[in-house]
Amino acid sequence: MRHATTAQLDACVDYVAAAPSDVGTVELVVARPEVGGRIVLDRGELRPGIGLVGDNYLERGSSRPAGGPADPLAELNVMSARALEAVAGLDRANWPPAGDQLIVDFDLSEGNCPAGTQLAVGTAVIEVTAKPHNGCAKFSERFGVDAARWVNSRKDLHLRGICAVVVVPGTVAPGDSIRRN
Repeated sequence: MRHATTAQLDACVDYVAAAPSDVGTVELVVARPEVGGRIVLDRGELRPGIGLVGDNYLERGSSRPAGGPADPLAELNVMSARALEAVAGLDRANWPPAGDQLIVDFDLSEGNCPAGTQLAVGTAVIEVTAKPHNGCAKFSERFGVDAARWVNSRKDLHLRGICAVVVVPGTVAPGDSIRRN
């Protein structure tokens, strides 16, 4: 996959910012069963304290050098399909390596989804946490340095996405709606 340049990514900001802010759509549900592994799901189950059933969120633990338990504020990572399209291209086969469990066509900006916002997604309800979701070294390796810098450059738009926790269990599938609860 050829990496997008900063200029190409900057040209997509208005497109990302124009995502639906009332009712959006779940585009992909992706489990990470082991480090580096990705499975695109037809339907996923979301549970409080677990996140996406079949994902390695709990087993993986903390990403901090000292390790430790999984961060309770990061059960789920949710990314804008529009931002991911800018970074990874139109071919959805390139999207799962981003590492986010939910890819949505929805306005994830700070103005629309500040910490504490509850989102109905499928039959579940998730809550946006204050934990920042940042592009890391793995993101840079997969999509390029320009992409990692770009997703971290506009915190107001949450280009890299948001962290969330499950507050009401349920199921989610591509094509389901996502809306502020």
